[in-house]
Amino acid sequence: MVQRVVSRTGADPAKLKLELTESLLVADVERTVDKMNALRAMGIGLALDDFGTGYSSLSYLKRLPLDQLKIDKSFVRDVLTDPSDAAIARTILLLGHTLGLDVIAEGVETESQRDFLAQNRCVAYQGFLFSQPVPAEQF
Repeated sequence: MVQRVVSRTGADPAKLKLELTESLLVADVERTVDKMNALRAMGIGLALDDFGTGYSSLSYLKRLPLDQLKIDKSFVRDVLTDPSDAAIARTILLLGHTLGLDVIAEGVETESQRDFLAQNRCVAYQGFLFSQPVPAEQF
């Protein structure tokens, strides 16, 4: 379906990134990997969304053709006040970088959260600190 949409619209696949949730991967890993490889062959990037909140298995990271991990907002929210959340965020960043994956933090709402993440080598962020949701026309 993605291939058809890209062909029909003329969208540049290199500018697309699809986010997959861990629960999607559990059902049929081999079939999912095959589809992911086909999408990557088209130039489409793939991100594992909400890493650490579902069926997190490090074996997935080894097998899946990913470009990016996303630190779930549930860890980012209390990264400054909960030592466990801070440790998890640092660990996801280190793990991602070690595996050659980009890491993006979602749910960044304050400069202090962004500063903590930046000090731990995070360079990509999503959240209300940068923008509230806007209509497609305004985007």
